[in-house]
Amino acid sequence: MLRSFDAAAGSGAAGNPALAGAAFTYDNALAVIALTACGRQAEALRLGEALRNAALQDRAGSAGRLRNAYRAGPGAPLPNGWWDKARGQWLEDGYQLGTTTGNVAWAGLALLTLAEQHRDRRFRETALLLGGWLLDHCRDKQRDGFSGGVFGDGTGERLLTWKSTEHNIDAEALFRWLARRDGDPRWQQGADSARRFLESQWEATDGHFRIGTLADGISENLATSGLDAQLWPQLLPAAAPDWRRALDYAERAHGVAGGFSFNNDRAGLWTEGTAQAALAFKAVGQGLRARALLDRVAAEISPGGYLWATPEARLGTGLAIGPDSVTADFFYFHVPHLGATAWAVIAALGWNPLTGRQL
Repeated sequence: MLRSFDAAAGSGAAGNPALAGAAFTYDNALAVIALTACGRQAEALRLGEALRNAALQDRAGSAGRLRNAYRAGPGAPLPNGWWDKARGQWLEDGYQLGTTTGNVAWAGLALLTLAEQHRDRRFRETALLLGGWLLDHCRDKQRDGFSGGVFGDGTGERLLTWKSTEHNIDAEALFRWLARRDGDPRWQQGADSARRFLESQWEATDGHFRIGTLADGISENLATSGLDAQLWPQLLPAAAPDWRRALDYAERAHGVAGGFSFNNDRAGLWTEGTAQAALAFKAVGQGLRARALLDRVAAEISPGGYLWATPEARLGTGLAIGPDSVTADFFYFHVPHLGATAWAVIAALGWNPLTGRQL
């Protein structure tokens, strides 16, 4: 798999040992799609094989489970970890060891992209395993939607009971694609459950999607707003026309000079999200707006080739990394990021990652 972050200097391995060799599943899934979109089929297949192997060889023996991060480089896929010299012990991170709905869904979308491009059943069969894991472990059995997933591993493992609008968009896209290619009624049921949750998060008064729920899976999370929750619905098959108003909301609530911020504090430019916005505007026929956003994104190329995650020293999201967080401690930093780079490629080429087709 590919390393997710380069060093703050602009190239080479990151100085933070937790990130130096970390290959995040989400970033690598995006890279599969980006490489496919620009015709780099051999490289896309290599990463796809890595994701497939990881799903089939989970150390807990759970077929279809993908961890949030693995060790970059060749060889058998192993969850990320690092040696701490000061403590004299091997360390692993609860988030990286965990499994979130959105990351599994994006890996499934990447594998389905390869399955269709190369007529390779192995990738489709692995995507079916991923979909089955989500249905078994993350679907709310009492209400609509899919919960956050799992934090940690082994005896320290905990369920993430909040629901994310973004994750449910990902899940709907995966299940609708699976339903198109497989006759199992579970896929359509999963897609419909995720869609109903998404519709429940639509705030028609001012035309935007709420970011999701609190830990009870019901109460609305009104503390912050998520840019991707406004953008990705535009890419879904059969997106409701009224949802386009969310792009106006994104301009008002997330807009910054040249692009967009992650949340509605408008603290600075989020490169990945600005690329996502370019694709969303392309999807609704606003090509000039998309071009301007891509021009801004292109200015963020680092010496090593990845795009900087943000030009800011630190950019907040309003979200917490895990259940033990006492503050909103999920940040983006001024480091080169694979995920931002892949989104820029996808947007520049007008590729819809939720359907596996050009817009």
